[in-house]
Amino acid sequence: MSAESLEVQTVVIGAGVVGLAIARSLALAGHEVVIVEQGPRFGEGLSSRNSEVIHAGIYYPEDSLKARLCVRGRKLLYDYCGEHRVNHRKCGKWIVASSPDQVVSLERIARKAEANGVALKLVDGPDLAQALPRLSICSALWSPETGIVDSHGLMVSLLGELEDVGGRIAFGTPVLEAESCSGSHRLLIGGDTPCELRAENVINAAGLGAVNLAKHWQGLPDHGKPRQWLARGVYFSYRGTPPADCLVYPVPEPGGLGVHLTLDLAGQARFGPDVEWIDEIDYHVDPGRGRRFVEGLRRWWPEVDESRLEPAYAGIRPKLSGPGEPAADFRIDGPEAHGVAGLVNLFGIESPGLTSCLAIAEYVKSRLS
Repeated sequence: MSAESLEVQTVVIGAGVVGLAIARSLALAGHEVVIVEQGPRFGEGLSSRNSEVIHAGIYYPEDSLKARLCVRGRKLLYDYCGEHRVNHRKCGKWIVASSPDQVVSLERIARKAEANGVALKLVDGPDLAQALPRLSICSALWSPETGIVDSHGLMVSLLGELEDVGGRIAFGTPVLEAESCSGSHRLLIGGDTPCELRAENVINAAGLGAVNLAKHWQGLPDHGKPRQWLARGVYFSYRGTPPADCLVYPVPEPGGLGVHLTLDLAGQARFGPDVEWIDEIDYHVDPGRGRRFVEGLRRWWPEVDESRLEPAYAGIRPKLSGPGEPAADFRIDGPEAHGVAGLVNLFGIESPGLTSCLAIAEYVKSRLS
């Protein structure tokens, strides 16, 4: 028996925070929108395995998508959370140098942030000792615009708005085949009730699965099918009083921002993520990695108590550049990139994807207009 064939104007693949933001934006603009999500619930991939940080837009190359969408997205996100009562806190962040030779790195970070329109304040001497008395550091940058957000609450709000304007979401609906031809798209959907969806527009926001989906997409040219690497980062929680009431990041390391202190909205401390290149999706947290965390943390927090560190969870970043290569930008391929009308593929949407989600939604909408 052949699968039932259904027609819909716009399909969004993936119900993470980015997919939900895109679907909401398009539905508010008048699109008939359906989200297909292979899992049983929304936001169980990248969106639930991160630091829940609202980034200021500090580290990214000038005029890159990451820089522009992070700065724009941060402003949109703070406004959205305030208007929709999504729990968040603009707590600020310190980027700390634990040795004099790292001060040059702080100065370089400050220049990059300024180019992106982000103001940072360099602090040292008595002012720094007063602000962070428990840390062993010689200089630091203060980022007042950095914060934290309840990512689950944000996704609940986005989904609610989507459904309020007639958008729909279907769980347990993996995309088995995808084909684009003559300005239309065909998706073969699996699950308990298989069907064929024909759509005018399709947005591939499948997170870790986006590249693999594109790889087998019939009608998509080869230059629209990038390679992907996976980088796992684990987090450890900390039983006890954190060394600061805001976020603390060391000078960045290759592949990530270093093992840093973040807080949840209840004030509980957690450290991470580290960087481990892996070949397949695996969320295992090795308790032994905690020893490496402690080694790094003691460079700027000598009093850290290793016995209070406990494995928490792991996340995986979809990378478009591999070990030893410069960090890649977001890649949001619309028709102007691959020549397929009505199709937008989102690749490498790692940090600052959460911060940027509303700005990414604006950007995707513009690719379809």
